[in-house]
Amino acid sequence: MLDAFDSHCHLDPEVFGGDEGVDAALERARAAGVRRFVAIGSGYGLASAERAVRVADRHPDVWASVGLHPHDAAVFDESAWLEVLALAAHPRVVALGEMGLDFHYDNSPREVQRTVFRRQIRDALRLRAPIIVHDRNSGGETLAILREEQAFEGAGVLWHCFSGDQAEAAAIVENGGFISIPGIVTFKKADEMKAVAAVVPADRLLVETDSPFLAPVPHRGRRNEPAYVVHTIAEVARLRGTAPEALASLTTDNARRFFGIA
Repeated sequence: MLDAFDSHCHLDPEVFGGDEGVDAALERARAAGVRRFVAIGSGYGLASAERAVRVADRHPDVWASVGLHPHDAAVFDESAWLEVLALAAHPRVVALGEMGLDFHYDNSPREVQRTVFRRQIRDALRLRAPIIVHDRNSGGETLAILREEQAFEGAGVLWHCFSGDQAEAAAIVENGGFISIPGIVTFKKADEMKAVAAVVPADRLLVETDSPFLAPVPHRGRRNEPAYVVHTIAEVARLRGTAPEALASLTTDNARRFFGIA
């Protein structure tokens, strides 16, 4: 049986059909060998932080992050953000994020994204909280901002759902960051991601589902859920020439170290 860790899953009750739907998805994951989860409190507006913490509060094997996704940067509100930051003191919260830049969808103006990203980095450094990064089509600007803000000197930086090339992965690792591989690695045409997954240093590698998005093969096209991280583990293990059980153990150890989970 695997001992896997889904390092990034959106277990929002509004997506999974309420608390009962979330509980059922977690039970399926546990049956598949997934033993720990980080529920991401970012991506569904400022209120998603509170909902992620609530899920973590109900399940001893679930932890949470809180933050503001770049898609939602335009709705940044100082008083509401302070309420999100207050949640960071909750004992089940282990990181800030996901935060960053998304120049693919541009759901928020780019300058607003930059400002909100920098604010979150500074708060994470002040709180000594690990940072979960979202980066899509920023042309290297996400990494540049992290370096300018000295984010790598804090509690840790994790590039979630990495989709760049080997040069980008090397730059993240050289700066001290961690890389999380999503289910995209199982797609037939994901050659660059497969190449990255094969060579990320063993001590910087994590895996995730990013559920409910990006379901891996053989579930591609369906709603993703934490149980499916086992398919990502199997593919990354194949690419690295190791057993799935060993890969699951390695990435679990890395996730626990990054998030500070005993």
